[in-house]
Amino acid sequence: MLDINLVRNNPEEIKKALAKKKVPPAAVDLLLEKDIKWREEIKKIEDLRAQLNQLSKARKIEEAKAVKEELKKAEAVLPELETERNLAWIKLPNIPSEDTPVGLDESENKPIRKWGEPAKFNFTPKDHLELGKALGIIDVETAGKVSGSRFAYLKGDAVRLQMAIIKFVFDTLGNEKILKKIANRVEKGYSSKPFTLVLPPMMIKPDVFKRMARLDPGQEEERYHLQKDDLYLVGSAEHTLGPIHMDSSIPEDQLPIRYVGYSTSFRREAGSYGRDVKGILRMHQFDKLEMESFTLPENSSKEQQFIVAIQEYLMQQLAIPYQVVSVCTGDMGGPDYRQIDIEAWLSGQNKYRETHTSDLMTDYQSRRLATKIKRKDGKTELAHMNDATAFALGRIIIAILENYQNKDGSVTVPKVLRKYAGIKKIK
Repeated sequence: MLDINLVRNNPEEIKKALAKKKVPPAAVDLLLEKDIKWREEIKKIEDLRAQLNQLSKARKIEEAKAVKEELKKAEAVLPELETERNLAWIKLPNIPSEDTPVGLDESENKPIRKWGEPAKFNFTPKDHLELGKALGIIDVETAGKVSGSRFAYLKGDAVRLQMAIIKFVFDTLGNEKILKKIANRVEKGYSSKPFTLVLPPMMIKPDVFKRMARLDPGQEEERYHLQKDDLYLVGSAEHTLGPIHMDSSIPEDQLPIRYVGYSTSFRREAGSYGRDVKGILRMHQFDKLEMESFTLPENSSKEQQFIVAIQEYLMQQLAIPYQVVSVCTGDMGGPDYRQIDIEAWLSGQNKYRETHTSDLMTDYQSRRLATKIKRKDGKTELAHMNDATAFALGRIIIAILENYQNKDGSVTVPKVLRKYAGIKKIK
């Protein structure tokens, strides 16, 4: 959630900032209206309690009874006012950073830089599904019979490739020597503290999901709900990594805290009917390696730079061409202050497609989660949070298959993965 004092004290600036995310000014006005009513009721209750206390001390029993009844009525009204206020509050997204491009949709995202040159084949390149079928490593037809559309079986060397990618990422993010080189590119001496490896839960309570700003009104249709247990399946490891420090204060000297989690993830893809139905690009069930970090407010932008630098390092180690993209206001997530994507070149599609995202939320999520920092001087404030993709495994397997394919239909395994996969070629 946004800082309510920021909204109260700078309503016109907030309206102007949120208009870039297609939020009407009336949404800000509604929050302020509900906030005033809520505060007035709080003041009324406090005054009645003080009055009741004075009457009780003076033993004015009859007058005290009348005030007590009035207090009871006021306290009964408060929960409804608070609910209405909170609903208006959570509907406001985070304000975008000054350097976020303003745009309506993904067509107005701005490329920042490119790395690598797309391979030039002396044959017509195939897409990943054609390759996967021929190699016997991707089976969507059987999965369709068993589970329905947007599911797949990965088999044989595709599984070896996935496990190799996981081990490669864990070894990289746990290696302070590698991270130090990456961190120094952001700022000399910036923290190279390694990531803690996590296998997080794949289910989450509704109230915690809401506190993560991932189950707000309108988002439910994208989630899988287990009604009998009243739990949701996560759409990313980030969803259960983010709440690790909820309702707690982190000592300043422990920051940054960094996690990398591996999880199977689930999304209905409700808004993508007819899009990317071929192959394994957009699935209901998929696996992801996700980074989550908690930092001091003054370091959160540097932390995002560091995370994007890690993403680029991982892609460069795989030698897959990519472009870094600044995501515009109309395409970025609600909690995001700044969103940066990486798009890998897919030879089978002859274009760049999104494989990574990096989201700086500032204190938007931590305010709901009550994740705080305890400064050395004893003061407390909200932590800043970043989350980002290390690899969406299905998508990076697509990129490997399409960029490393050979004329005979085989696929060369990227050099950095061979020691983990135990194979040099998929054939």
